[in-house]
Amino acid sequence: MSALQARDVDEAVVRALAEDLGVEPDALLQAGPELLERDVTTSALFLGTERFAGVAVARRRCVVCGTVAATRTFELLAEAAGEPAAVRIEALRAEGEEVEAGTAVLRVEGPARVVLAAERTALDFLMVLSGIATEARRWQRAAGEALRVYDTRKTVPGLRALSKHAVAVGGAHNHRAGLWDMVLIKDNHVARAGSVAEAVRRARAARPDLPVEVEVERAHDAVVAVEAGADVVMLDNMDDAAVAAAVAAVRDASACVGRAVEVEVSGGVTIERLEVLASIGVDRVSTSRITLALPVDYGLDES
Repeated sequence: MSALQARDVDEAVVRALAEDLGVEPDALLQAGPELLERDVTTSALFLGTERFAGVAVARRRCVVCGTVAATRTFELLAEAAGEPAAVRIEALRAEGEEVEAGTAVLRVEGPARVVLAAERTALDFLMVLSGIATEARRWQRAAGEALRVYDTRKTVPGLRALSKHAVAVGGAHNHRAGLWDMVLIKDNHVARAGSVAEAVRRARAARPDLPVEVEVERAHDAVVAVEAGADVVMLDNMDDAAVAAAVAAVRDASACVGRAVEVEVSGGVTIERLEVLASIGVDRVSTSRITLALPVDYGLDES
């Protein structure tokens, strides 16, 4: 599972609250009670003494994700407004739990001006992350136990850590976190190096501590990548017949070098193809469709 750091959550929440309230992120946590005046509607209609209690309700069946970020949204705004202990939040459903439409997943109670100012941002985190987790579970279930579904770096900018957390909550798998934790050689890199073999050689020499994956479009290049020392071969935009031939070639090459090399398929992967790819013997697929999933609608109902 993705190791979601508290720092990642708080940074994302602060940016989102600052955006909604029209202040600079660096200034938000030092703003004080006047910060709530930025919600011009709520501050005009509430005196400041009223309380509000509500539940965040999923409007359709989904895999719950985002309760941590939603909780921190209410907490951080209360802290920024100088009322750090004023809100009480209770998660009613666990991250990763499947719920039906109409299920309350989070309860919040506190000053109305704080709760209502934080409402949209908190619900947005629940919507986006539950959407990703729900789609990740749908894909991994369709893939079965033998074929692993991975995400990609195609995420909403600034939400990668939370998006990858949602993928893991949904039961799918995280590809590299960024440019720093894995070597992924693509067509532009191969063109610069002059060949697949030379690209792998340079990568191995520069970063022997990191796994190396190579994107290829032909079975021949897949074999070259295996022989050069790649850990994973990514078959990009290949039809099922070409994938089957490449998988067989990679297995033979792996046996010759005495080292297991995984086969990943990317590009043009649909959920309908997963059963065929699993039967071919593909180890893993990667797709942006899970991290770019449609959000799940949530509402905050007064209770």
